[in-house]
Amino acid sequence: MASISPCAVPSPSLRFPLALSHPFASPPPPALGLAGPKLLPSRFAVSAPGIPAVASALESLDSDEEEEDEDEGIESGLFQGEAWAAAAERDAGRSPELVVAELEELPEQWRRSRIAWLCKELPAYKHSTFTRILNAQRKWINQDDATYVAVHCLRIRNNDAAFRVYSWMVRQHWFRFNFALATRVADCLGRDGKVEKCREMFEAMVKQGHVPAESTFHILIVAYLSVPKGRCLEEACTIYNQMIQMGGYKPRLSLHNSLFRALVSKTGGTAKYNLRQAEFVYHNLVTTNLDVHKDVYAGLIWLHSYQDVIDRERIIALRKEMKQAGFDEGIDVLVSVMRAFSKEGNVEETEATWREILQSGSDLPAQAYVCRMEVYARTGEPMKSLNMFKEMKEKNIPPNVASYHKIIEIMTKAREVDIVEQLMNEFIESDMKHLMPAFLDLLYMYMDLDMHEKLEVTFSKCIARCRPNRILYTICLESLVKIGNIEKAEEVFGEMHNNGMIGTNTKSCNIMLRGYLSAEDYQKAEKVYDLMCKKKYDVQADSLEKLQSGLLLSKKVVKPKAVSMKLDQEQREILIGLLLGGTRMESYAQRGVHIVHFQFQEDSNAHSVLRVHIHERFFEWLPSASRSFDDGSKIPYQFSTIPHQHFSFFADQFFLKGQPVLPKLVHRWLSPRVLAYWFMFGGYKLPSGDIVLKLSGGNSEGVERIVNSLHTQSSTSKVKRKGRFFWIGFQGSNAESFWRIIQPHVLNNFASSITQEDSSMGSDGAQDTDTDSDNDMQRYETESDE
Repeated sequence: MASISPCAVPSPSLRFPLALSHPFASPPPPALGLAGPKLLPSRFAVSAPGIPAVASALESLDSDEEEEDEDEGIESGLFQGEAWAAAAERDAGRSPELVVAELEELPEQWRRSRIAWLCKELPAYKHSTFTRILNAQRKWINQDDATYVAVHCLRIRNNDAAFRVYSWMVRQHWFRFNFALATRVADCLGRDGKVEKCREMFEAMVKQGHVPAESTFHILIVAYLSVPKGRCLEEACTIYNQMIQMGGYKPRLSLHNSLFRALVSKTGGTAKYNLRQAEFVYHNLVTTNLDVHKDVYAGLIWLHSYQDVIDRERIIALRKEMKQAGFDEGIDVLVSVMRAFSKEGNVEETEATWREILQSGSDLPAQAYVCRMEVYARTGEPMKSLNMFKEMKEKNIPPNVASYHKIIEIMTKAREVDIVEQLMNEFIESDMKHLMPAFLDLLYMYMDLDMHEKLEVTFSKCIARCRPNRILYTICLESLVKIGNIEKAEEVFGEMHNNGMIGTNTKSCNIMLRGYLSAEDYQKAEKVYDLMCKKKYDVQADSLEKLQSGLLLSKKVVKPKAVSMKLDQEQREILIGLLLGGTRMESYAQRGVHIVHFQFQEDSNAHSVLRVHIHERFFEWLPSASRSFDDGSKIPYQFSTIPHQHFSFFADQFFLKGQPVLPKLVHRWLSPRVLAYWFMFGGYKLPSGDIVLKLSGGNSEGVERIVNSLHTQSSTSKVKRKGRFFWIGFQGSNAESFWRIIQPHVLNNFASSITQEDSSMGSDGAQDTDTDSDNDMQRYETESDE
């Protein structure tokens, strides 16, 4: 349109010098400052920034809700109620000064006018229009001109526009890397919470052979820590380590404390893997002569108490250092010490620490009783553990989930059937959650005691109250095979195989194979054997020998079947759905060979379920290290396939130079199963019933083809673009229609897990989205800016 012609000379009111004098709604950010008292000095510089926006984001870490830890006890209060991690220095280190020429220094009037026009017009546009306007200036614009425009965007706090200008500059033939400009853009993006774009600028500096400024390290780390629910903790640790090892910088006290608090903010069973990093943070605090806060000592002892192998000497050393620093051991430290000693079976030290808690006069924590139960169970005195549990109730200390789990575990190992059943009834009647571990202990006891009728009844009670899992069904399957009820075992095995929420594994297939062999049903046994060969499950030697002997009677010979590595139709459709939702692929060393990276969100119940299902469905495509998990809860949230040429087709279709794109024929591949897995991986359901899908990569033309294809399936949708992603929304009857299409392929009971757990659901936990993301479907009322 005529108003965006670059040749038009703007009116005096639109000239850049006058535009700068226009009052802003708020004062300019500290990242940009004029270098003199005049409004437009001969040159203006970008001064070193503070990070008030980022530092304030640290305090939001306190409000992140964590799932209740059944093993926590009083440790749930660790690091709460204090601003110790964010109250010290909040300013990052200085960054290089960026000096940009002022417009009046330019000799050409037409150049000043065009730059002023760009500064006024560009921030109002996004995406394709933004790039088209810049492309139209190629004949005259140079690096200094584009730098001025980028800095202007930073000054008016339009950091996304500055990033687009910088990205466009990089692609021009005249581009020369400007470390100061890259630093300033990265810092502003980090303060704005745009962690992916900030990381992109960070990597660009490293690629150019520069060590990023201290401010960039600082801001990027805190931006990662500010991502909700600690999704980017691993990335924050990586940058922190690079800041010290590559940059040689000495982080501020507040940064050390903020990272340490994030490391111990998860539950004990999860946080224990952060011990090495936490020790590194502590080491840096000590070696740089910074003050070590009391909660750092307490946090390290807490992490050590959850390790599988207790480092007794390290715990003693930490307690000694804590006392030398003038800190008293609180209840949280004493409980951590009790936990460590109880794991070693050290009754004397555990009881001595218990007496210290009694002498403190504080309320007795339930977790301390759990530690006493543990230590007496390890010394072979389970009835003393039971007395501890009764004593806790007598002192009006309500038993928590952890105490019920521990006493039921101890009593089942002691084979005290009547006591266990009584405790289990109490636990169920208490209406507490997390019943599954107790049910499993009870089932294992019945299995060992050959009480198969009670096992079957308990199995029915469990699936009525808890979400079923593979371990539960495997116990029931083994019990049925053990008593020779092969018909019922076949039903259970079929349900496991057909239910994506459960699935089969090596152990369940071997159990069913033994059942068929014991019933001399060699035809069905051979089918199970074929399935195990296809999935690369290990077949037990005695079962294989029996199968060979049985088939010899039918003049058949069992030979190890060569596995044909080929994606079946279901796996192809699953992969397409996951790729639409954001799953990544990368090329391997050999040309034409690719790897699929599956990454799921740890804070998402829906992704936790989907993770186990995908691991089972792609089991034969996983490396041996990823196939060694019999317990679904131990499957990592990130795993990759082996490199194979069968993935190359999908890599060529969904990625171009490493960036996600939409295949030209994607509208023909949107089968109900593809849509279902797209929804389960990259979508969520609002409480109102509306459905939203996140689309990774692509352009408006590809999205339009998808929308038209959905429309032909009686699902009308609305589209909105948010950063690098498109969001496709279904409202009202359209959401109901879409749900009817995908429901046959959605995992059982999956809908309740996926109902708006988070507005940024998908594989990419560090999305460049604003903190006030579109959680309401009203945000999708307008079409995206094409």
